[in-house]
Amino acid sequence: MHADMSFIGLFMQASLLVKLVMLTLLGLSIMSWAVIIQRRNLLTSAKQRLQKFEDKFWSGVDLNRLYTELQARGDQNSGLEAMFVAGFKEFSRLSQLSGRTPGAVMDGSYRAMRVTLNREVESLEANLPLLATIGSVSPYIGLFGTVWGIMNSFIALGAVENATLAMVAPGIAEALIATAIGLFAAIPAVIAYNRFATQVEKLELAYANFMEEFSSILHRQAYSEKEAV
Repeated sequence: MHADMSFIGLFMQASLLVKLVMLTLLGLSIMSWAVIIQRRNLLTSAKQRLQKFEDKFWSGVDLNRLYTELQARGDQNSGLEAMFVAGFKEFSRLSQLSGRTPGAVMDGSYRAMRVTLNREVESLEANLPLLATIGSVSPYIGLFGTVWGIMNSFIALGAVENATLAMVAPGIAEALIATAIGLFAAIPAVIAYNRFATQVEKLELAYANFMEEFSSILHRQAYSEKEAV
């Protein structure tokens, strides 16, 4: 009787531990793809919103009107929108306080934008460490299942007198499937992590550049208001 060499057949013939390894790796792969799809949609949306806001901001729109419009949206703001609202809100609040120097006003506004920037980057980086973990751990989990399966195959092989390749081949095949599933889980996770990390880095740089440019605009406005007084 020939052993069933299909994937399902080899899975059913595998030992309990190897089955658990395979199921664990399949679970990690599903989790990885869920994170990949979610992060891809979020980063794509963040990039589109950044481009849209920059186009609107540099079109010469009145900053007070833009602030009022974004402030009315509340928690829906993100990225550059949230940074602009935080910086302009703090700038307006401090400018109305008596005895505040332009330097103090600018420091407060800059800190508000910096805090918002850190929060936005933290949101963009969420779940990326999970992808890195899956990408680095999955091959070792699969290798563990492979080593265990091959060890059991050779133990069984040593218990018979007339050993043949047909006797040991199914055991080795089912063991190697564990490594294959481990690579199947790891490769997309590593590729996605590297790609998303690069995208987050570019977005963070764009956010930081906007913060500096917007600070320069507020700096000129703060000193022009002081001279007018």
